[in-house]
Amino acid sequence: MLADTVGSVGVIVAAILLQVFGWMWVDSVAGVLIGVWILPRTWRLGRRAVRILLQAAPEHLDLDQLADELAAIDGVVGVHDLHVWTLTSEMNAASVHLVTSSGVDSHAVLDDARHCLAERHGITHGTFQVEPDDHEGCDRVAW
Repeated sequence: MLADTVGSVGVIVAAILLQVFGWMWVDSVAGVLIGVWILPRTWRLGRRAVRILLQAAPEHLDLDQLADELAAIDGVVGVHDLHVWTLTSEMNAASVHLVTSSGVDSHAVLDDARHCLAERHGITHGTFQVEPDDHEGCDRVAW
């Protein structure tokens, strides 16, 4: 919105200078200045849009660190199929499989995992699959 306002003000100022002083070149200079003003903002917006379309992990997120933090939750003995992606510029999502020791309270694991994502990494939309370590078959699913 600020870029649009600056561009509009630039066009108005150029039009006034053109009318008052007859400076024909001022229109070209104003156009170039407006383009230079808008270009960096367009680049940033385009980069964010491409990352969303590619469902890329947020740039600031270290997936290895996140996996280590999830693995450190009491009762978790393994983490796999960790995926984090950007849904919109304001919302990231995650899905992960958490392997737990047999007999571990899966509700506590889910609560701790949700807290880890939300409080430490700002990811409030997470899908978790809790698997006991004696479960077989998940490793047979391949993309």
